[in-house]
Amino acid sequence: MTTYRERLMAPLSWWIAAAVFAAVWGWVFLVVTTWPIAIAATVVVALGGFVAVARYGSLLIEVGKDGLRVGRASLTSSAVGAVEPLHRSDYHRRLGTGADARAYLVTRPYLDRGVLVAVDDDSDPVPYWLVSSRQPDEFAAALGWTAPQTGDAPAVHDTIGEASRDEEV
Repeated sequence: MTTYRERLMAPLSWWIAAAVFAAVWGWVFLVVTTWPIAIAATVVVALGGFVAVARYGSLLIEVGKDGLRVGRASLTSSAVGAVEPLHRSDYHRRLGTGADARAYLVTRPYLDRGVLVAVDDDSDPVPYWLVSSRQPDEFAAALGWTAPQTGDAPAVHDTIGEASRDEEV
């Protein structure tokens, strides 16, 4: 039983870029060879580009009774800790200066928001997963996050990374 499912797809601009790339290579081949070779080269480059965009740009995220599944990776429901939806500034901070090198990142460059999922498993060296999402609030809610009431602070925001800072002291 799946409670949340999201498929991330590359934006239209990536598909257009792959088509333009193929057209440019087709033109180059046309200049130095014949029409049939140029057309064949364009088709081959276009197919390669479209496959690359589809494979890298596509990601399936599922939350069910068994836990979280992101692409081929999974996290059991017992290992899912605190959850926090991240919007633009917090998301970028978690990818940059606020990142933990041990974190598991499943991000897409065409998205500027996601969900931080703390890993509640002492045998797992990964402190948290950072996953891109177009709907971070719904994704986090499927994992048990509840929106804070006015004046409440996010639960995960201040706690993730404190343990690693305390260990260094």
